[in-house]
Amino acid sequence: MAPRTERLLTLLQALREHRRPVSARELGAQFGVSERTIQRDCKLLAELGAPVEGEAGLGYVLADGYFLPPLSFSPLEADALLLGLRFVARRGDLELADGAASALAKVVASLDGSRATAMRTNGLAVGPSGSGDGEGIGRVRRAIADEHKLEITYRDGAGADTQRVVWPIALAFFDDMEMLVAWCERREAFRHFRLDRIQTMTELCERLPAPRRILLAEYRLEEPGADL
Repeated sequence: MAPRTERLLTLLQALREHRRPVSARELGAQFGVSERTIQRDCKLLAELGAPVEGEAGLGYVLADGYFLPPLSFSPLEADALLLGLRFVARRGDLELADGAASALAKVVASLDGSRATAMRTNGLAVGPSGSGDGEGIGRVRRAIADEHKLEITYRDGAGADTQRVVWPIALAFFDDMEMLVAWCERREAFRHFRLDRIQTMTELCERLPAPRRILLAEYRLEEPGADL
């Protein structure tokens, strides 16, 4: 789906969730675009037949009763979604597994009975792999979301333990392990930490010195091939 098309659909959903007019500035901040872009998008939606009411300076609102049809998925798209959700259910923490189950229910609801059955029995499966440490994955994921530092005891390949304070920015899933990507205060550089080698972990109240998105951009400059 083209970025603008996706934004238009998401904009419709956002307008439906607001009972009162919402300003172009607020919508622009939500979608990371300019006020002028939101104004053009709302004008285009109105031209396409969506009952978007309002104008620049007053705010925009979607008329009551407007029906947004559910998303439809091709058989291949449904298979890809199911495989991804099964991966999350097997490799994520309990909260992510619950999110995967909820998302799966929404996908199934968008399909008719025969296609839903075909998707559930498509033969695509995710086998057990990785560390199996759902609790550790959850703690790392929450620290990343909170943009908080982590204090860890890390055991290297030689069996030596060191205390580290790290700035978590990403969590990568490999066939046989999960990897924390973080800035290490001890090494003063970005480092990769296998979750199965983290002996202890404490989320600190101290926030990251810079927004995570900035740190992630800096990491990508150093590791241009990283798919994060």
